[in-house]
Amino acid sequence: MLRRRTIRLVLSRRQNLMPDITTLRRLPASSTFPVQRNGIDPVPQLCETRDRGPVTKLTSLMGVDIWLVTGFEEAREVLADLHRYSNDMRHVLGNRPRTAAESIGGLGMTDPPDHTRLRGLLTPEFTKHRLGRLQGSIDEIVAETLDDVAARGPDVDLVPHFGFAIPFRVICELLGLSVEDRAPFHELGIARFDLSNGGAGVFGAATESRSLLIEAVRRQRRDPRGGLIGALIRDHGDDFDDVELGGLVDGLFLGGYETSASMLSMGAYVLLQQPDAWETMRTGTAAEVDGVVEELLRLLCPVQLAFPRFAREDIELGGQHVDKGDVVLVSLSAANRDPRTIHDPEQFTLHSDRTAHLAFGHGLHRCVGAELARMEIRTALTGLAQRFPDLALAPGSEPSFRELSIVHSIDSLPTRLAIAKPAQSA
Repeated sequence: MLRRRTIRLVLSRRQNLMPDITTLRRLPASSTFPVQRNGIDPVPQLCETRDRGPVTKLTSLMGVDIWLVTGFEEAREVLADLHRYSNDMRHVLGNRPRTAAESIGGLGMTDPPDHTRLRGLLTPEFTKHRLGRLQGSIDEIVAETLDDVAARGPDVDLVPHFGFAIPFRVICELLGLSVEDRAPFHELGIARFDLSNGGAGVFGAATESRSLLIEAVRRQRRDPRGGLIGALIRDHGDDFDDVELGGLVDGLFLGGYETSASMLSMGAYVLLQQPDAWETMRTGTAAEVDGVVEELLRLLCPVQLAFPRFAREDIELGGQHVDKGDVVLVSLSAANRDPRTIHDPEQFTLHSDRTAHLAFGHGLHRCVGAELARMEIRTALTGLAQRFPDLALAPGSEPSFRELSIVHSIDSLPTRLAIAKPAQSA
């Protein structure tokens, strides 16, 4: 205990001794199991950790404990508490000079009042009422994408041509990004969540993609286009510089396609193994379809870990003592399958009333684009089921899953199309 307090005293006086996580090339193997899966399911070690208790110490770094929250109620408690936990992680980024694109910002890593100020720009744009005007555009994008899928048949990889194609085009249309802005982002989006190369790989990809979006904001400040970027510049351009708006757009852009792309690809994979759910997506009522979508979100939960929280004070959490300055990681995937709150949580259940989940987070930092994501998932998966009712995995093929990513997904989903023929007239 004395040694621990001494280390903390040194760190409090010498901030330059804090580890710069942007330079870490490798994470301790013993601490990576929260972002590993067997197919769509968490690895047994994550479930065993949750069974031992809802909060456990994952590891320690330079005298700072890192805690893992796996219980549903404890996860909600942490995510909703703005007073005892901070999202600001600038103190673990080292003290070397940084470019504007390397800075931390946006909604996920910002505390009030800055977070409140930024979110206030976006909340009116992402209400159900305001998003309703996008339904026609989403319908058109889905129809055109499915036309492309049909043209590529009979064997098609749904990941690039369905899962990625739809949300990527939707977010580009929403933000007002031109065609030439779109090409570089697919690989960068994957790299930003891939922990195979530690923090260095994640933050390197983040810097590159953020640079592209800051430059997009600068171009639109000179020549605003239609879309949310142009609207933000016209309405609030004098209140925010290019870096602030670029960071805000970066979070929207990344969250707007990468997680939805994962849900569409993995959702299609699960539905192809659930005939009743597949039929519901094809012929069910709006309420029945919504029930399937919510169960897919709970079960798949592509965002495995919430943004890190930092304890502002000593805290008792889930039977554990968390010291001021400790890091608290919330496992959304484990919390969504907590048997203390959900019966038979490892199974996909149709017509279930267990719609409570944390796939979009909780509290002030809950995903601002949650309703947009639901619209895309509902429209895309119902469209896929209706257009290709006999869709199946390609014979002899297996999907390829990501191995070590904060956002879990499928890298490849080979399928075989069986396009329904028009009914013959009598």
